[in-house]
Amino acid sequence: MASLDAFRSRLGVGQGRISPQGVEPTAGTYLFVLGDDEPGRWFDLAPGDRAEVVQEIDLTAVDLVRAYLHLRVPASLPPGYAWEASLIVDGEKLARASCGPGRSRTITDLAANVSKQIGIHTIGIRLQLVSR
Repeated sequence: MASLDAFRSRLGVGQGRISPQGVEPTAGTYLFVLGDDEPGRWFDLAPGDRAEVVQEIDLTAVDLVRAYLHLRVPASLPPGYAWEASLIVDGEKLARASCGPGRSRTITDLAANVSKQIGIHTIGIRLQLVSR
């Protein structure tokens, strides 16, 4: 059993697949909170700490994998750090975008070129604390 950490301590409440505050899903989509949706929740994190959600997909005849993301970074994040959202394929970051302390960012088309991939691959979204 996985231990309860910063990314799994409130699954279904403020983390995981929930209805987050202030963001409405578009029809046919799901919202996944990697981190916590409740302002003021504190956790000790270090650069490299991350959460991700993955699934296996057949990429035969697929050119692009895309994601629509909304990042909200607490102002309490120390200077020199950012949250980075990335599309990963078989554990490798193929597309990424970051957001710094106290900022919000909507990424309407984070896309990874998978046109040379054939067969089943592991695709995911990763949220990771990075130093700039």
